Amino acid sequence: MLKIGITGNIGGGKTTVSKIFEILGIPVFYADTAAKKVMVEDLILVDALKVSFGNEAYFADGSLNRKHIASIVFNNEAELIKLNSLVHPAVFRAFDNWVGLTNDVPYVIKEAALLFESSSYKMCDYSIMVTAPLELRIQRVMQRDGFIREEVESRNAKQFTEEKKIQLADYLIRNDDTELVIPQVLELHQKFLELAGK
Repeated sequence: MLKIGITGNIGGGKTTVSKIFEILGIPVFYADTAAKKVMVEDLILVDALKVSFGNEAYFADGSLNRKHIASIVFNNEAELIKLNSLVHPAVFRAFDNWVGLTNDVPYVIKEAALLFESSSYKMCDYSIMVTAPLELRIQRVMQRDGFIREEVESRNAKQFTEEKKIQLADYLIRNDDTELVIPQVLELHQKFLELAGK
């Protein structure tokens, strides 16, 4: 079974593309969703977060105190790196477990905003970068999430540049309103089926 990583910078459309693969019957592991889950379910991670960010990192009912952690890491690069260094390995473990439970498919997809930044692309056989021009991505996120421009630019600045990700990726999907996305996905789907020997 092949493992395909899919990524893109904020507003690029990686989730939209992942949903198309799902319609084609390909299981998708959403790393951001998994990260939220492991932060309350992975006991090794929970203990590590309490040690690093204090017992206030969790409420009495065991749920994550996001505001507390956000207040520590928001403008502190070193603390953010520490948080990621704890969360990413737990997400890797969750992905491995998920893959182990996923049978009878030619390939699976791991959708992750920080596929390259976290080095999790190394767990994948191939990677796809979903790309779109910065201005278009900013407009999409402002409309979708109600963010102001500065918030989108700040989040985008925390990721590798599109240029760097394009260099690292094996395949590219353009989601810039100049090319239809579905034919690009279908072409890659066929390629992955061939690579998987199906």
